[in-house]
Amino acid sequence: MKISRALASAALLIAFVALTAQAGVTRFEVTSRTDVLGGKSFGSAGPYEKIVGKVYFTVDPANAHNKTVVNIDKAPRDAQGLVEFSADIEVLAPKDPTHGNGVAFFEVPNRGRKAAFQFFNHAPFGSANEEKELGDGLIMQHGFTVVWVGWQFSLPKGNGLIGIDLPIATANGQPVPGRVMTSFTPNKSGPTFALDADTVRYPPVNPASDQSQLTVVDSIYGTPHAIARDQWQFGRMENGQIVADTTNIYLKEGFESGQTYELTYEGKNAVIGGLGLTALRDVASAFKHQPDAIVKARYAYAFGQSQTGRFLREFLYEGFNADEQGQRVFDAVWAHIAGAARADFSVPFSEPNGLGMFTGTVFPYSDLNQHDPGTGKTDGLLSHMNKDVVPKIFYTNGSCEYWGGGRAAALIHTTVDGKKDEKVPDNVRIYMLASTQHIPSAFPPGTGQAQQKVNPNDYRWVMRSAFLALDRWVREGTAPPPSRYPNLSDGTLVPQQSLNFPSLDGVRSPLIIPGGYRSELGGPLSAPRIPYLVSKIDADGNEAGGIRLPEIAVPLATYTGWNFRNPSIGGPTEIIPLTGSYIPFATTRAEREKNHDPRMSIEERYPNRDTYVSQVKEAATKLAQQGYLLSDDVTEIVATAGDHWDYITNGGKKTGESGN
Repeated sequence: MKISRALASAALLIAFVALTAQAGVTRFEVTSRTDVLGGKSFGSAGPYEKIVGKVYFTVDPANAHNKTVVNIDKAPRDAQGLVEFSADIEVLAPKDPTHGNGVAFFEVPNRGRKAAFQFFNHAPFGSANEEKELGDGLIMQHGFTVVWVGWQFSLPKGNGLIGIDLPIATANGQPVPGRVMTSFTPNKSGPTFALDADTVRYPPVNPASDQSQLTVVDSIYGTPHAIARDQWQFGRMENGQIVADTTNIYLKEGFESGQTYELTYEGKNAVIGGLGLTALRDVASAFKHQPDAIVKARYAYAFGQSQTGRFLREFLYEGFNADEQGQRVFDAVWAHIAGAARADFSVPFSEPNGLGMFTGTVFPYSDLNQHDPGTGKTDGLLSHMNKDVVPKIFYTNGSCEYWGGGRAAALIHTTVDGKKDEKVPDNVRIYMLASTQHIPSAFPPGTGQAQQKVNPNDYRWVMRSAFLALDRWVREGTAPPPSRYPNLSDGTLVPQQSLNFPSLDGVRSPLIIPGGYRSELGGPLSAPRIPYLVSKIDADGNEAGGIRLPEIAVPLATYTGWNFRNPSIGGPTEIIPLTGSYIPFATTRAEREKNHDPRMSIEERYPNRDTYVSQVKEAATKLAQQGYLLSDDVTEIVATAGDHWDYITNGGKKTGESGN
């Protein structure tokens, strides 16, 4: 049913919902309420509505549950001594709440964007069409209310990004200055480099200061070289002239593609970023406990991927799953593709958009208390909250999170020294998605800025099944499928240097990819290295540990969690962060032998298409029986595999494409 003209006009008016709490969420400002897809019904949940607006908070700096918010003592106060701020909020909820399932599913926006429907409704990435954006509607068909609350302060305004407005730390009424450090690797050589939004957020106190530094290094463990101060400045080239500009860096000799530069200077306007953690906490608490909230929920789940998966690991570690009254906030937390990393989102001059490569993985790594022999410390990710507020937890990672970039996903399930498997708590499941990259590539894949085609192994099929399994675990007490990840005890988790990756023409060895270091104990040249453990591989180079999707169990290619930079952008021995490779098998034995490819060809593996598709169906059905896939998805998985066969046996072209 379409919205009437009167209702549409009313939706543009700002509605205020004042709440009764003295701290936490104080009011919602609703700027629009619209029917989703013109009132389309989603099964028994019925039609959905989209609510857009802002949410306003006050936080008590004296409350013990806010003590880990860095610089909260330097935040401006209102007349009651509370800290005020606001955030963007979007909600998709059943129009009739009685038709929902009582769960508020919070997706923590990654860089202000929404991706829940791409992960769980199998919607295409990057779609601007609302119907395509919602995919097959799995989330709505099951009656979930979906919530996005802003937490990241450095986002540009507009463009549909979901952000937050936070106070600046001050002393005597002036912004507190401090050290800003940022690094960047240009993909194109030139005299000027535009700084990212995170860095621009902190302008230099004195752009001409001789205390500012710029260094260059050719790899993470290379020796940095200082660039003389008179060779660079904050500025840009315009009509052949250098123009002062604190959003750009100008270098006389020019920046070289593929080299990594590190800029350090004294900046100002440090934001109290930890309030982003309290914003997520307090909206979930309001939906569960405040009778006049715009949404009511009996349960709340939180999901974050990559940047926001690290955010949720930090959320747990800092004890934010208890609200200001000590009540449990989230009943389930799912940190996806975060590895063993957390984040520095709450420290002064933090840079939320950073990938957290090498620097995000800091002790402790696993959930239970573990002893660090190097420092003598004992700590655990879940050790800073009472046991009655600890949620059910899912950790899902792919191959990229075990490989380059220092995310060291193996450390969430091994001891600190990487020599023994660590105990996993009963409230936790860990799933490793074998031979996948950070975010699956579209199919057919291209190379982009990488040396190999990027990895299209679509692990989202597992995500859908896991999503519903997590819900059953919370609401029904039905245990989800057992954790599945590479282990030291069964030989599926091994030191990276022990791998014997097949020698393939034009494919660089992954053994040159460096592991991570203890960034909290110093820089890359001085700090101890962390264990570099990855999944064992088979003769094809595909991973043997974790959940092997049909594309791996019945392969047509080698899929990896690493890929190197294309020589055209410099640094060809460095990896493209969070990107995997797709290296198809030869179609015939003759082709394989001509290219000296040790991997069996497609014709040597499968007599025909029907045999291949039949084996894919068998592998998918087995995973569904084990609970790692939805039975309803098997048919589409098999059909997609058939399309893959047609593509690869047609010389890397879609069926019907000409070879000319």
